[in-house]
Amino acid sequence: MKGKNEQRAGLLYGIGAYGMWGLVPLFWPLLEPSGAVEILAHRMVWSLGVVGIALLVLRRWAWIGELVRQPRRLGLIAVAAAVISVNWGLYIWSVNNGHVVEASLGYFINPLVTIAMGVLLLGERLRPAQWAAVATGFAAVLVLAIGYGQPPWISLVLAFSFATYGLAKKKVNMGGLESLAAETAVLFVPALGFLLWLGASGDATFLSGGVGHGALLAATGLVTAIPLVCFGAAAIRVPLSVLGLLQYLAPVFQFALGILYFHEAMPPERWAGFALVWVALILLTWDALRTARRTRAEALRLAVRAAEAAAPAATASASDPDASTPVK
Repeated sequence: MKGKNEQRAGLLYGIGAYGMWGLVPLFWPLLEPSGAVEILAHRMVWSLGVVGIALLVLRRWAWIGELVRQPRRLGLIAVAAAVISVNWGLYIWSVNNGHVVEASLGYFINPLVTIAMGVLLLGERLRPAQWAAVATGFAAVLVLAIGYGQPPWISLVLAFSFATYGLAKKKVNMGGLESLAAETAVLFVPALGFLLWLGASGDATFLSGGVGHGALLAATGLVTAIPLVCFGAAAIRVPLSVLGLLQYLAPVFQFALGILYFHEAMPPERWAGFALVWVALILLTWDALRTARRTRAEALRLAVRAAEAAAPAATASASDPDASTPVK
């Protein structure tokens, strides 16, 4: 019963995390007239404050000493911080400049880019269904490029930056709060320096926009940290296959907001490109679920065989009194 309650809680946490990430396009326009770079700098600064308080409450500081003694992991943290700043900044700019649908496409194709990077950088081997999904995704990008008159560069930069971020985080192997604290610590000084320069030049909106605007800018730290905490709670309670399915909630919400709330155009060629992407994701999901079922079935067969092999030995031991009588 406890296990079922834990899984149910994990599912709710996961839906909450990806739901918040999917609805975040509603938040960034509230920060206008602040520009994307100013919003990004505030997000970096306030995120460090929020996660720092969380780590202080949880008393999780031991990892800092270990991290500073490992230059390779510090380098990976710096790479992760750089690419996530590109991802965050471009996403904020996209939402506030009428490109929500194109931004959502970036997170739809991100799993395909991650698989392609695994092949090219890590030498991973793909199953036929995965090859078909990647090829279909490539065809979708070509269709969208023809429709846009240029490659969907916003989608591609978002997808590749987030895939690179995921690869760096995998190599660092740190918890969600800890890694976000480390990344925002790397970004804190340049972000704060930019905000101070912006204030000195009279172009900052933090104070000039009023108390409410300043509070919204400060809230970027909570907007960043709360979904991450929910994701961390989900990750320890539900299987990765479930998280893999839940990840599509965010771009689905973003896509729906782009069309229904922001009223962005969807000409036929864009629908065709998105349809190909969704076909690729269906192939990936089907292949992942089939592979997971086969893995569980094979593990069950091995467990049954081990039990059957152990049974005769146990029977023989029980029927032979000398086998269980200690030598005196």
